[in-house]
Amino acid sequence: MKITILDLPPEEEPEIIIKCEHITDDLAKLINSFKQGSQKLTGYQQGNIHLLSPNDIYYFESVDQHTFAYCEKEVFEVKSKLYELEAELPSLDFLRSSKSTILNLNKIKSLTPAFGSRFEALLKNGEKVIISRQYVSTLKEKLGL
Repeated sequence: MKITILDLPPEEEPEIIIKCEHITDDLAKLINSFKQGSQKLTGYQQGNIHLLSPNDIYYFESVDQHTFAYCEKEVFEVKSKLYELEAELPSLDFLRSSKSTILNLNKIKSLTPAFGSRFEALLKNGEKVIISRQYVSTLKEKLGL
């Protein structure tokens, strides 16, 4: 891979040009990270507002029309709906794992087949999340299984 960096005059906008035969998963992830920049989500906890990095979130869950972001040890309420989060989050890192959950694939420690063609994901913080059978094929595809 060849990388070329050129100095621009101050009035020009920075630009990234990618020349490739086809876009690989690694390249797509890199492109997505450039597009996202340093994206932050707003989380609410006990009247306080917190800026959350998507990398710190283990999963999102919707309960009684409220959406929560579960981090390693803390839980924050977010105002976005799950479908909005799905559109905003990096698609290679996050996966809809059920009607009420979006899972950060980077936080999975292990996967175990469960009853009814489902999977159970053990996360790095010890929590377990069920992956519904309708999302198992997408999970396998993203993980290259």
